[in-house]
Order: sequence, then C-alpha cells, then structure tokens
Amino acid sequence: MSACQFAVAPTCLGAQNARALNRRWLVILLALAAATAFAISVWAGKWWSIGEVEIGPFGSKQCFGGECKPTNLGWVGGTERWMRMGMATWAGGLIAMFVLMIVAGGVAARRRPVLAARTALVAIGTALIAGLLFIVQYPGVDGSVADRGLFLFVGAVVLGVSAAIGCLTLPKPATA
Repeated sequence: MSACQFAVAPTCLGAQNARALNRRWLVILLALAAATAFAISVWAGKWWSIGEVEIGPFGSKQCFGGECKPTNLGWVGGTERWMRMGMATWAGGLIAMFVLMIVAGGVAARRRPVLAARTALVAIGTALIAGLLFIVQYPGVDGSVADRGLFLFVGAVVLGVSAAIGCLTLPKPATA
C-alpha cells in the first residue's frame, strides 16, 4: 500500500431488518418497472392503431407498402388542445420516468428519498391528468382500437404510485 492510499474497512450499521430489506427491493422493482412502462408508453407505445397506422401522444406513424413515415397528429382531426395534451402526456411521462429512476436509485442506496417520492407523485398526477384529457378528447378514427401504449400508461401510473407510496412508508434508515 502506498502513502497516498487509504485503507477503508466496511462498517456494519447493525442488524438489518429482513422485512425492510424485502420492502426496499420491492420499491426499487416497482419504480423501475413504472419508469420503463412510462418510457415505452410515450416513446414507442401506440395508443390506438388502425391497420398499419399507429397513433400515440407524440405523433403517429403510417406504414404503407413496407415504408413507414412519422407524421404529426393533425390528420386525425383532433383539436389543437388535443394535440397539446398529447405533447403534455409525452412530457409528463418522461418526467415521471426520470423521477421514478431517482426514487429507485435513492432507495437502492439505502436512503429514503422523500422529496423524490413526493415529486414522483406530482409528476405522475400531472401526466395522468394530461393523459386522461388526451384519451377523452380523442376524436376517434373509424376502425381504431386501443393498443399497448394506452395499457402501459395505465400500468405505469399504478406501479409508479405504488412505488412512491412504498418509498414514503419505508422505515427511516439507521444512522451510524
């Protein structure tokens, strides 16, 4: 060992509660699953589909003859407010994804990230309001059916709220 190196010995913070350890891993799993579902639902998730046409909050993708091209939502016939709610849903989903990853990281580091968990609840609530308005104001296109993005978004909301509440109810970490 050279003079510029320090010997570091791990310290034990005492006995760990097995139930709290299992809950911590459950919160991490829920937060990461919710973050993944939010990301897929707003980035790659088609909320409605009509044959080869996909409609989502960020835009639509039309595939004809094996050639796919992204387009905006103007052709659907929705109002300007509906398109803005699509963008708000997209942004809210990404913000919720980011904050849920912070919650998972904080809990994995054996901390109790209360501020991040509360922020996640606010981000999820905001994304939910925008998403509901996006769904309710959908003008409807003949032959369109709900698709995976819509279901992933609903699942992400449920998992994200569960993760944030689970984080807030974790026992305070032991201090040295």
